[in-house]
Amino acid sequence: MPIPIDKGLDHTFDLLTEGYHFMRNRFDELGSDIFETRLMGKKMICMTGPDAVELMYDASRFQRSGAVPKRIQKSLFGEGGVQILDGTAHQVRKLMFLSLMTETAIKRVHELTLEQWRLRSNQWRSGRDIVLFDEAEEVLCSVACLWAGVPLKESEVSQRAYDLGALIDALGGVGPRYREGRKARKRTEDWIRSLIEEFRSGTVEGSGHALEVIATHRDKNGQLLDAQIAAVELISVIRPIVAVARFIVFEALALHEYPQFRERLNGADDNYLEAFAQEVRRYYPFTPFLGAIAHQDFEWKGYQFTKGDTILVDMYGTNHDPKSWKEPEVFRPERFFEEKVTLYNFVPQGGGDPARGHRCPGEDITVEIMKASLSFLVNELDYTVVEDQNLSIDLVRMPTLPASRMVIKFN
Repeated sequence: MPIPIDKGLDHTFDLLTEGYHFMRNRFDELGSDIFETRLMGKKMICMTGPDAVELMYDASRFQRSGAVPKRIQKSLFGEGGVQILDGTAHQVRKLMFLSLMTETAIKRVHELTLEQWRLRSNQWRSGRDIVLFDEAEEVLCSVACLWAGVPLKESEVSQRAYDLGALIDALGGVGPRYREGRKARKRTEDWIRSLIEEFRSGTVEGSGHALEVIATHRDKNGQLLDAQIAAVELISVIRPIVAVARFIVFEALALHEYPQFRERLNGADDNYLEAFAQEVRRYYPFTPFLGAIAHQDFEWKGYQFTKGDTILVDMYGTNHDPKSWKEPEVFRPERFFEEKVTLYNFVPQGGGDPARGHRCPGEDITVEIMKASLSFLVNELDYTVVEDQNLSIDLVRMPTLPASRMVIKFN
């Protein structure tokens, strides 16, 4: 059975001007959950839905090596990191990350998040307008470094948070936005690589933290990671924590747009805090899509795939798939108590089993940070949302935020 084709020479411009809805627009137009297109001059097979996510994470058919464009490696991910590995090399490196995600460590990040929000808010003056996104990035930069054992002076927080945020913002950027991400990548790698070298020489301590684990990690051949690769991997611990600032802004936006949930959240138990955080991750835009490359010929649901084919799976669309979710365009935290949630239909940061595949191993960390921040916003922070601001979300921009980055007034 032939795969429907998105006619035209190349649709890169359409992707940049349609953003998160690029794939959905064509799924609707073609009446299919799969189509072939061309992006950046290359054939791509675009797919959506839990079955497509499960297929992409089938290591017997697909690999990540070669699937992440160099422009993204040079900004968001860094070169040589775990995201581009496969097979044994990936499993060994992934176990390094998984070893950090102990119950104690996850509890610690929750405590650090509350602690840093309280310290930060103590610096705010009554009546002052606060740009929540900017504050959240700096708070989470401090959290990330404390949790990872990375020394960070108070005077450095603003610049380091800015740089880590620029790596994330470069994902869908072109021109100045992308170039800023590249420059931020270099500054951040220089900083962390020096830290790795200092730890190995004994001039910096980091007992039991991510710094020590990564600096002393040995690859499948028993060799220490090159200092540059170790730096890339340590940044891959810190950067995703800073990225949670976007989810925190979406939590605050949800509280504003759906105030009926605030009373339920006031003093809520952990289960409801988690359900609200998970619905924020499902409902609001974060990861637009992910890709992989077929390493063999095969047939799937009557469609023929050829070795070397690149697929892109619509993560945002899968989180809004009406075949998986009841009224997916409705914000409703209770669905996480009532509906079937799987490793393949709920994919805000990727899909599959994080212990075996490429799914982000730090999702529990993400949720704990969100729960702590949500509890702080609802139970501890006296604020109002500034009325004269633009809270619309531009789904063309990837990654996106409310246009005003959520301005609140500290009472």
